[in-house]
Amino acid sequence: MGVAGESPSASPGTPAMCPSVLCVDLNSGSRLGRQLKEILAGGCRVMQLRDYRCLTDDREVRRVTRRRKFESIIIIAPARMESTVEEIIRHRAARLGDLPVILMMDAEQPEVMVRLLRLGAADFITPPLKRGEIQSRIWRLVGQRRGEDRVSARLSEKLGLAGLVGEDPCFRECVEKIPLYARCDATVMIEGETGTGKDVCARAIHYLSARSKKPFVSVNCAAIPLELVENELFGHERSAYTGASSSYDGLVCAAEGGTMFLDEIGCLPFAAQAKLLGLLQDKTYRPLGSTRSHAADIRLIAATNTPVQEALHEGRLRCDLYYRLNVLPLRLPTLKDRPEDILLLADHFLRKFSVGGQLPPRLSSEAAQMLLRHDWPGNVRELEHVLERAVILADGDREIRESEILLPATSATESESFQEAKARVVAKFEVSYISALLSAHGGNITRAAAAAGKNRRAFWELIRKHGIDPGAFRRGRGEARSAEPRRLASS
Repeated sequence: MGVAGESPSASPGTPAMCPSVLCVDLNSGSRLGRQLKEILAGGCRVMQLRDYRCLTDDREVRRVTRRRKFESIIIIAPARMESTVEEIIRHRAARLGDLPVILMMDAEQPEVMVRLLRLGAADFITPPLKRGEIQSRIWRLVGQRRGEDRVSARLSEKLGLAGLVGEDPCFRECVEKIPLYARCDATVMIEGETGTGKDVCARAIHYLSARSKKPFVSVNCAAIPLELVENELFGHERSAYTGASSSYDGLVCAAEGGTMFLDEIGCLPFAAQAKLLGLLQDKTYRPLGSTRSHAADIRLIAATNTPVQEALHEGRLRCDLYYRLNVLPLRLPTLKDRPEDILLLADHFLRKFSVGGQLPPRLSSEAAQMLLRHDWPGNVRELEHVLERAVILADGDREIRESEILLPATSATESESFQEAKARVVAKFEVSYISALLSAHGGNITRAAAAAGKNRRAFWELIRKHGIDPGAFRRGRGEARSAEPRRLASS
């Protein structure tokens, strides 16, 4: 059995509170092991094991731990030794206590990383190694283990998972991965259609992570003009180009210490993707017009609403960038694929949009059936907007009726032009909206017009256009009796 030896990597000036790290190189004497030892010198007290099998023998473990109380373990592992890594992680609690385990290995097998995270790995580090990145990760993990900011951690957990509502098995599988992903600093790639909750998941990962006190910077790559992408991300120096009268830090700088979420990553031009790849590899970037590089301590989460393979095939996404981003994958199901969650989400949004401490309204059975029959091409975001509008139209009523659920037409007839289809959808909205206002104000046209922000004459013209009888609402609060358009006597 090999003997454990302590490396003299802690310099004389090392502070007393520096974390104590046990390094285990499964490929003894590897280049990565030597490089890691140099990086940790002066920032951590390091003990290296010459033979990892010491960790599988209880007597040897006791000899190692008698000399020092460790606060984290770093395992340097070739891909072919993942079973050994699993064994060490499984038995670490019994032999070494509940120490955070940091794995240093290639990011070629995301499924292996997810499995090791489930077993209890705390973080992943992938080559090339960067001094500032590794030391900052160790300090964050040690700070958590020492019990710093426990109240803040509990609050972050509530904030992080509050918006993730649903019981569908595929969706729950995604949600269960989020706390695992939050424990480490590896990059995440989120796939999912527009409105499935990619931004919510990215924020949850951030607020559950050790970076939660630092900024979360969300960037919609599709919304930035192509000629300004590099400037917005990486900033510029004064006089970098005509009109640059002052320097600009950029969004990467704004996210320092925290998380940057790049939505619609496939919309970035290739030049910006190349610079982003450099940021991932070297943890540095260079603002426009600058002659020096800036260090960046950020975590990157990327997302796309189109299938990744399609973006790669069409050349919209660099393969090398994708492999750097796709260390931890997350694929969100559509709302159509999780129909049992529709009413759960509806209840969540009704509570969210209830104001003034009022009890949230409930859905009528007809309204609930409308929601269940709809295809939801806009996914959860579309459902949220539909219910926000319904709460406004209900105007304090305790029940959301069918007339207050305004859904777009699901399809157009083959002979229908764009203008005709648009006119039909607008007309349906106007009838529902006017009817809801008249119902809310007891058929009083003046008050309904004021609520709509229109003058009385214009509102009356809309009533007459659709043949709505205001008298029906004076006799009781019910649905409007909308018939074929007919001329009504002016009041």
